[in-house]
Amino acid sequence: MLSIQHVSKQFQSTTALNDVSFEIPSRCVFGLLGPNGAGKTTLIRIINQITGADSGEIVFNGEKLNRKQISQIGYLPEERGLYKKMKVGELLLYLAQLKDMEYSNAVKEVKFWFERLEIKSWWDKKIEDLSKGMQQKIQFIATVVHKPNLIILDEPFTGFDPVNTQLIMSEIMRLKNEGATIILSTHRMESVEEICERIVLINKSKKILEGEVRQIKKDFRTHTYQVEYESLNSLDIISNGFEVINHKETEPGFFSMEVKIKPPQSSNQFLQSLLLNATIHSFREAIPHLNDIFIKAVKEPV
Repeated sequence: MLSIQHVSKQFQSTTALNDVSFEIPSRCVFGLLGPNGAGKTTLIRIINQITGADSGEIVFNGEKLNRKQISQIGYLPEERGLYKKMKVGELLLYLAQLKDMEYSNAVKEVKFWFERLEIKSWWDKKIEDLSKGMQQKIQFIATVVHKPNLIILDEPFTGFDPVNTQLIMSEIMRLKNEGATIILSTHRMESVEEICERIVLINKSKKILEGEVRQIKKDFRTHTYQVEYESLNSLDIISNGFEVINHKETEPGFFSMEVKIKPPQSSNQFLQSLLLNATIHSFREAIPHLNDIFIKAVKEPV
């Protein structure tokens, strides 16, 4: 869907993007991640043709990015852009027609989204009378009502409670399954972990990490395991190539333990050693969360 090729952007003495390249597949929820000031918003603005790159190019659906493709993109910015004095229904119809929708089709699609997001009674409410989360729902509808091929969501869950967060996440997945490509930019790593298939991480204007979420989590494994077991005997497994990081008795005779398995030892060998003295109740690998990977990658020198 989108190919970012050696894109660089400078603002006076500040480098916003430095030779950034990556690919976004079609029908994918793609995480565009990075700390504040990393260059994410600049890249989003370039894709939306709000500003241009100093060098490099972007290829959209096999064509170099151009003005005629703007109608194929839906963009939800982090900052709200709603007219506060307008009523919800008339505002959404106005914004839909700005995206080249005919009035009758706009009415049909807006009413469809009112049903989907359970806001049928909001049509005549003024934007200024809505809460932060309610306004975010309206802005989400404005982003997707014209059925864009590429949807860019910058912090889309701002102001939402857990119920509405889950509702919007479900709609994002439905849109993806119906053929849309979604770029998700957020600091909520738990949301990225739940719905993103691939990510790119930008820090200090450079790409520092890219790939499938599952593979990235695998690459950052620390070979650490969490064990819950029952035993009457003392355990002596550290000398066997297993480093116990944390060990405590949760109740008489029951223990929990975090252990790092050092190569060339394996998890099977650890279990064999443990089974000599214990009854195992649970054993699982401590796979790192994206939040931990984000922090580790950003702290490393670029």
